[in-house]
Amino acid sequence: IASDGQVFVKFGRIVAKHCLDKRCSAELLCAAEQTHTISSQLGIVARVKAVTAESKSSSELLVSNAQNLIQAVLHVLKAAEAACIKGLQQPPPDSEEEEVAAFCMQWRKHLLWHRAKEYLNSDRDELGLRKTQARAEPTLTAMVQEESPQTKNTPKHPKPIKGHRIMDSHL
Repeated sequence: IASDGQVFVKFGRIVAKHCLDKRCSAELLCAAEQTHTISSQLGIVARVKAVTAESKSSSELLVSNAQNLIQAVLHVLKAAEAACIKGLQQPPPDSEEEEVAAFCMQWRKHLLWHRAKEYLNSDRDELGLRKTQARAEPTLTAMVQEESPQTKNTPKHPKPIKGHRIMDSHL
C-alpha cells in the first residue's frame, strides 16, 4: 500500500509540472508531498511491525496510517482533477509524462461529455432551470479504480495528437 502511495505521488508531481494554472499546481504539489510523507510513514510502521511482536496498538497504528494514506491519495486525485480542468501543457513525446497527460485528457473528455449530456438531456422546472440528476460526474478516482489489476497503475493510454496542447485552458 505504501509503494502504491508513491505511484500517486509521482502522478501528482507530473500533473503539477504540466499544469497551466500556478495555484492548482501548488495545491497539487502540496497534496503530493503530504501523500509522500504519509506513504513513507506507513512503510516505516509496516517494517517495524513486521519485526516486532503482534500487538493491538501496532495493528491499529498500521490501519490508521493506511486510512490516512487513502485520504491523501484522494486529495491528490481531486487536486489533479482541478489541474486538468485548468489545462495541461504538452509533455515530451513518448514519455511517462505523456501517458499521464493522456490519462488526464481521457478523464476530462469523459467529464465534458457527461456535462454536455446533462445539459442537453436534463428536465427543466417551471422557471426553466435545469433539475439536477442523481448521476455523478466522472472522477479520476473512478477511472483509477476501473483500471485492471494486470496494468498495475501504468495503463497504456491513447496518444495525443502531435503539436497540440493536451488540454485547452478554456472550455
